[in-house]
Amino acid sequence: MTIRVLLADDQALIRGGFRLILDAEPGIDVVGEATNGREAVDLARSSRTDLVLMDIRMPDVDGLEATRLIAGDEDLAGVRVLILTTFENDDNVVRALRAGASGFLGKNVEPADLVRAVQTVAAGESLLSPTATRSLITRFLSQPELPPLPAAGPLDGLTDREREVLTFVAHGLSNDDIADRLCLSPLTAKTHVNRAMTKLGVRDRAQLVVLAYQNGLVRPGDQIA
Repeated sequence: MTIRVLLADDQALIRGGFRLILDAEPGIDVVGEATNGREAVDLARSSRTDLVLMDIRMPDVDGLEATRLIAGDEDLAGVRVLILTTFENDDNVVRALRAGASGFLGKNVEPADLVRAVQTVAAGESLLSPTATRSLITRFLSQPELPPLPAAGPLDGLTDREREVLTFVAHGLSNDDIADRLCLSPLTAKTHVNRAMTKLGVRDRAQLVVLAYQNGLVRPGDQIA
């Protein structure tokens, strides 16, 4: 199955470089390029895009607003947004998370990592490395004025295994990493993650991470046991 990707960045050089990398990869097809958020939303609607590689800082409509518009459009329910940013320096990253972004990627990414990121997010996973997770949570906790996440049930509703899995998710571990640590199959690990998401009323893995910190299951500076 081919992954249809839309590039949204106001810098032609970056779009061109990413297009060369992604179009050379079997199973990935760049279906359009947008120079601002408004174009990104319009093209997402017209090009049957699976994933938008979205810059934050763009003219007219920026990437944050474009992400909100895409995430809030029922007709675009299957479209994922992968944000282009610098983890440690971009104060807008946490807002992108709340807007509905499914992952975060540095603009200096290596070609192979770009391809893996697109494949990961298009497959329905969230791209949250440990570095990105620490940065996101630090910014989230320092910005209490932001609106809360969608209503979710208490963590007490989770099983012991689901709480354990949620702890690993909050540290940025992938399903494969979690499976290795708990001697489970990757599919079983994914099932536990999905059940936790359903019980807590969050739409994706990224919000699951924030919720774990928000409810004190994991705290900044904690180390994985």
